[in-house]
Amino acid sequence: MDQIIIGIDIGGTTIKIGFFNEDGDIVHKWQIPTNKEAQGAHIVNDIWNSVSTKLSEFQMDKKIMGIGVGAPGFVDNKRGFIYEAVNIGWVDIDLAKQFAMHTKVPVFVENDANLAALGENWKGAGNKAENLIAVTLGTGVGGGIIANGSILSGVNGTAGEIGHAVGDPNGYPCNCGRVGCLDTIASGPGLVQQAMDKINANPTSNLATFHSTKGYITAKDIFDLASKDDEICKRIIERTAETLGVALANAATVINPSKILIGGGVSNAGEQLLNIVRNSFEKYSLTRVHQECEIQIAQLGNDAGIIGAAYLILQETNKSMTEGDVTK
Repeated sequence: MDQIIIGIDIGGTTIKIGFFNEDGDIVHKWQIPTNKEAQGAHIVNDIWNSVSTKLSEFQMDKKIMGIGVGAPGFVDNKRGFIYEAVNIGWVDIDLAKQFAMHTKVPVFVENDANLAALGENWKGAGNKAENLIAVTLGTGVGGGIIANGSILSGVNGTAGEIGHAVGDPNGYPCNCGRVGCLDTIASGPGLVQQAMDKINANPTSNLATFHSTKGYITAKDIFDLASKDDEICKRIIERTAETLGVALANAATVINPSKILIGGGVSNAGEQLLNIVRNSFEKYSLTRVHQECEIQIAQLGNDAGIIGAAYLILQETNKSMTEGDVTK
């Protein structure tokens, strides 16, 4: 192996790390816990200590092409700067500079959902589509958009934040400071919040009894109960999927994608969720938009982010080589 690429995906609970060859194949992957103490001040050191150990183990410390890093929140990818990542505690973090203190190799930083979109499009369900929307439904709702073959970043890296499209102006407060974002409805916690409201309003329902017996409820529980014909849970899923379909229809009107991919933990519900999303999308989108747009479940799971990070390095390396040729 001539060179390796390091892909890093920083999440609120775990940090995924992978070594890749130049074809994008995973050579080795692992994860470490996300240490959120002191507003995430130890995260970069933890990552580099873990990476250094693995580099020594595989004797690869002098063969690194570059490091791609996915981070949650609002990311300025041109500077490698994190404006805010609420679930970690980061505010105004120069992430690229922090990594540069440990290594001289190129480091590129991008929003984690954008990298998941790149990964899925490169090695997953996207199949190298020129125009694609990828949505991750987990602790939050992440979004990444590929337009004309490239990630859509916008003027300061905020493009594609589908989770902060307003789904219900009279809904729940969002951690971004606004009210009713899709994030508060279609995420795992959003589903649970809806269920708790229904339990409070219907204290003798099957859902309330289930919650009382178990002591808590999860998004998976809601889907499981819905599959057993619990009417309240079925209505929660219908509202969630309908709202998601509207948001995707609005985004697709702007982007006109050939594919929409849905990933993240909530997407494990599969066709139970997808059928309603598809119907809602078709109902609210332009005919010319939905006629040539497939909605599918993403394929790469937790590897999408690190694969996208590896692709980012190859993309930036090729760009540098091309620009170098032009300037000669």
